Amino acid sequence: MPNRLAAATSPYLQQHADNPVDWHEWGDAAFEEAARRDVPVLVSVGYAACHWCHVMAHESFEDEAVAALMNEHFVCVKVDREERPDVDAVYMAATQATTGSGGWPMTVFTTPLGEPFFCGTYYPPRRVQQMPAFTEVLAAISAAWTGRRDEVVASAAALVQALAQTPEVGPAAGPGYEDVTGLALTRLATTFDEARGGFGGAPKFPPTTALEWLLRRHARSGDASALTMADRTIEAMVRGGMYDQLGGGFARYSVDATWTVPHFEKMLDDNAGLLRVLLHAWRLTGSDLARRAAGETADWLVRDLRTSQGGFASSLDADSDGHEGTYYVWTPDELRAELGADEGDWAASALAVTVAGTFEHGRSVLQRRSDPADHARLDAALARLRTARARRTPPARDDKVVTGWNGLAIAALAEAGALLDRPDLTAAAVGTADLLLTVHTRRADDGSARLVRASRDGTAGTAPGLLEDYAHTADGYLALAAVTGDHRWTTTAGDLLDTVLTRFAAADGGFEDTADDETDAVVARVGRPRARTDGPAPNGQSAAAGALLTFSALTGSLRHREAAERALRGPLTVATTYPRAAGAALAVVEALLDGPREVAVVGPADDPRTDDLHRTALRATAPGLVVARGTPIPDRDAPALLHDRPLVDGRPAAYVCRGFVCDLPTTSPDDLERQLARTG
Repeated sequence: MPNRLAAATSPYLQQHADNPVDWHEWGDAAFEEAARRDVPVLVSVGYAACHWCHVMAHESFEDEAVAALMNEHFVCVKVDREERPDVDAVYMAATQATTGSGGWPMTVFTTPLGEPFFCGTYYPPRRVQQMPAFTEVLAAISAAWTGRRDEVVASAAALVQALAQTPEVGPAAGPGYEDVTGLALTRLATTFDEARGGFGGAPKFPPTTALEWLLRRHARSGDASALTMADRTIEAMVRGGMYDQLGGGFARYSVDATWTVPHFEKMLDDNAGLLRVLLHAWRLTGSDLARRAAGETADWLVRDLRTSQGGFASSLDADSDGHEGTYYVWTPDELRAELGADEGDWAASALAVTVAGTFEHGRSVLQRRSDPADHARLDAALARLRTARARRTPPARDDKVVTGWNGLAIAALAEAGALLDRPDLTAAAVGTADLLLTVHTRRADDGSARLVRASRDGTAGTAPGLLEDYAHTADGYLALAAVTGDHRWTTTAGDLLDTVLTRFAAADGGFEDTADDETDAVVARVGRPRARTDGPAPNGQSAAAGALLTFSALTGSLRHREAAERALRGPLTVATTYPRAAGAALAVVEALLDGPREVAVVGPADDPRTDDLHRTALRATAPGLVVARGTPIPDRDAPALLHDRPLVDGRPAAYVCRGFVCDLPTTSPDDLERQLARTG
């Protein structure tokens, strides 16, 4: 039976008319009823386009048991902030004064006189981090009102008196996580090679996941030391011999501490992860070096690893013509032969090619330790050397298409297409996603989405997918959805994550690396494996945590967020002792501490103003940023983040939410950029 709000003029209030909560509209009658019953007033403030308002309504206000608690112990008032901005302003000031932040939904408990004594925003139906469940809040407030009435009333009076003097402060960080990241950063700094970049001595592997964490940490907190370590390491890698100065892309690792001589094998998973790091570094700092390397690495992926079916091959060998590095190294005489004496000598100096050689047999790995004054001259020399190198025997290619690694490539190329204004790269990501969907995915007898580990020449293998395959592929689909606005990828990612939750769950709350019904019999006897540390790519648990967190932000699913946090427990156990092995988990933590921030961009698909807002959102540096694009009437696959998001005065609009609360919508890209640039 509809409640009192059925007669309200506000569409937002009418949305709650069928709640089992005995809602009142704002007015004297509600407070008179509270005085008569001698109970506090629960004031819930929101608006129709507030995503987390609808999430809390679905989770709590539509729940019969929760509604019974609310009705028994409180008089409940629902307020549309757009209809009553005066009420909103009073209680928002109280909320900001007591919690350090504000937003919608806003949940305020008052005396029958309307004096606030406890304020908050979104409360989940179950604990998240140390955010209490809504039912716990209700019980605690009721107990305080009945058992410590004088204290509550005095607190309310003091708060009302102090509101004007209370300064605004930033939102509190998630308890525990901030300490972990701080200790991990301190530990990582002790191994940082200030002179040569990277961490530790020889051999040096690209610290890909740690770099992503450091960039996110700086973006969230402004930590200068995090940016310094990331920036110096990225520059050292790109300028050294581990980076292919002619063709783009990175070798697997450097055999020395100076990033000079690589192990020449080039891997898809390394390069997909490093491409994303380069993009995020450029987005954060504007580094021309990072942008150049990102573009070159993306081009290398598409040119040298893309298969005819649209996937990406696993690797290129280190050897050609029976010797390691033959394809990549040069002597001064070879440079002179290709470029002429003068240009050859100049190029040798610019590219660190010496008579003695930096590699074997007097040959050198090309490096660009500094930029010459004449960029055009170097570009011309490099172009001629690329042509010459193409006449050499190339390294052999491993053409198997590994599912998870291709998921990493989808995410990297989708972002590269968006950030570098390269629709060809986005198209490549879509082609790879289509291949994974058609060749690598099947439906099990129980209806769940299942992945194979790999394919070759368009034929799926028989080995089942691992946790990392599901997690990286889901993450790739979510990145593709953010860039393209094609919501089928969000739905498809959700299908994979459902399988993760049901088939990979471990008894202690984390995830195993193999599905419970697809574990090899021998492996099962020994014990299902579970990686806790990162390799070249994020481990399965950390990757799953990141994808689950993104999906939860898009859909409002508390189940997925809780699973994300459980998945972090294992990887974080090594974070403070060996942070390089937990970079992916720490990167997800930065997203959790930041919210993550969520942006819904709504407007006609063919309106350039929609494009401008979308582009602005994608270029924001907030860690773990979640972006969804849709039309005023979303399609059936559109995630909940896009629901109830109207145009503003007929113009495309962007809606920003953070930490379960939402800002007011904006139609201005500049204003959106300012909203997303806020730290703390």
